[in-house]
Amino acid sequence: MPVRGLDRGERAALVINECQNGMVNAEHSDNGGLVGEIARRGVLARIAGLADACREAGMLVVHSTIVLRPDGVGTQASSLLLGALRKRGACVEGKPAAEIHPRLTPRPEDYVSRRLHGLSPFHGTELEAVLREREVRSVIVTGVSTNVGIPGACLEALNRGLTAIVPTDAIAGSSREIHDFQVAHTLPLLATVTTSDEVISALRKERA
Repeated sequence: MPVRGLDRGERAALVINECQNGMVNAEHSDNGGLVGEIARRGVLARIAGLADACREAGMLVVHSTIVLRPDGVGTQASSLLLGALRKRGACVEGKPAAEIHPRLTPRPEDYVSRRLHGLSPFHGTELEAVLREREVRSVIVTGVSTNVGIPGACLEALNRGLTAIVPTDAIAGSSREIHDFQVAHTLPLLATVTTSDEVISALRKERA
């Protein structure tokens, strides 16, 4: 079945959102619900497979991260999520929690996009300019979380005229119930909802 956003030869990029130790690694994260869902659903392995397929297809792989300064400058506690991030001292520059999960270590050809504030990969970063320079028309959005980060990334992408594609087995939320609700009711309004296998199949067909 064709994947809308990849069915007309569109140039695409993979966005891996906030797959940092402090978010998805049990050794560094205190978000047990999210870490549990990541493990239960095998999300990191699926993202790694998608990243390999995208690189083979000559597509850009983007690692979107939030990395706080040790003094907190630039990160306002303007929401519960950002306030909690500051209070916990999570994802602070120089600490292991801020680093990308070792299963998804960036390759030299990947692009790592860092921000200090906000809840979207596009906020306060050069991501849009990088995608425009590569003539990207569609973004494959993966990572965390289904609660806020994934729908937020999709909304920001479509606001910029890009098509968002979400392989739902390559994202996770803080609970099964929240994830299922967002996949059923929110993401279809913002993105093409699909699976990692369907995306990989579409990429291989395009290469052929």
